[in-house]
Amino acid sequence: MFGNILIILFFLLIPAGVLWLCRRIPFLDKIGPVLILYILGIVVGNLFHPSGMAGIQEALSSAMVPLAIPLMLFSCTFRRSGTRSQLLALLSGLLAVTAAVVAGYFLFARDLEGGAKLGGMLTGVYTGGTINLASLKVMLDVPDETFILLNSFDMAVSFLYLTFLLSFGIRLFRRWLPVETGGAEAPDGAGTPQERPYKGLFTREGLRDAGFLLAIDALIIGVSAGLGLLAGDGAFMTVLILSLTTLGIAASFWKPVKKRRYGYDIGMYFIYVFSVVVASMADLRNLSVGGSLRMFCYLSFVIFGSLLLQVLLAKLLKIDADTMTVSSVAYICSPPFVPMMSAAMKNRSVLAGGLAVGVVGYAAGNYLGFLMAQLLGLF
Repeated sequence: MFGNILIILFFLLIPAGVLWLCRRIPFLDKIGPVLILYILGIVVGNLFHPSGMAGIQEALSSAMVPLAIPLMLFSCTFRRSGTRSQLLALLSGLLAVTAAVVAGYFLFARDLEGGAKLGGMLTGVYTGGTINLASLKVMLDVPDETFILLNSFDMAVSFLYLTFLLSFGIRLFRRWLPVETGGAEAPDGAGTPQERPYKGLFTREGLRDAGFLLAIDALIIGVSAGLGLLAGDGAFMTVLILSLTTLGIAASFWKPVKKRRYGYDIGMYFIYVFSVVVASMADLRNLSVGGSLRMFCYLSFVIFGSLLLQVLLAKLLKIDADTMTVSSVAYICSPPFVPMMSAAMKNRSVLAGGLAVGVVGYAAGNYLGFLMAQLLGLF
């Protein structure tokens, strides 16, 4: 019991230590707290395996993102100027994933038994998420061993994909694509974080504001979870994310919420916790491609091929770098990773658009995956 408490305290408090170090060491500040926490999580998760840790990781990773989404949306204001980029990013992302799945099928999976079903599942998981992958397994009658192997490869390659973006991908895309804010911007200057975002939080006024915002946050989570349960297991996550986003945006127009500080900063702290927890769940001991090299190559091609194609389409359509990046993350890693990427880019203006892309992907993933499996099965 005492050991579990220590594990929880480590995950909850290590972001505070990293933020403190980043504030005092310019080199670490340039790297950014998200990448540092990601690296720390990987190290801790692969060096220590105490009993009970897996359950704590699952609980914290599941709780942090729903807690963060409304809080991070409270301080945003919305306008129409970013609608074009968000819509184009949504459509170009869908096109990029489906094109990569089709091309990868003919390169790696056409001669594989169940290759068409594999293409359908990849379409579902990389336009939606793991929920869609599980649904398509049942819909397409995919063997358990294939599903387990594909899910393992997905975690491994998605981890490499996120590491690439966090380390230098964001900077690379900002050099090659337009850099501008989208449809939701922060009232204090286009989403640029304050120099000391948590300063004053533990004063009487700061704690009062934080308590009020957390109460509204809890109310939104309760309502959203209730709606998700009413929708049923298959639609729970889609309805939950959609409700959290909608109610968070609605609350941002309410003056008692709007005038209070720290909503975005508290939400971002939850995302820092999520970052270190989810990274600690990547067990490098189990990353083996020996089971099916062609399946691994197919999945890797879809992830990085769709990213490359989306970058090229963004260049052609003049979509800004951050909108393109966050929409790619919404498709490849699902909406829970959107706030983390928004925090890593230090651009809250792309948060709402990225979540919207992810919700559309959740809703469309099962349909697109099933149709893709039928289409590929004709060849």
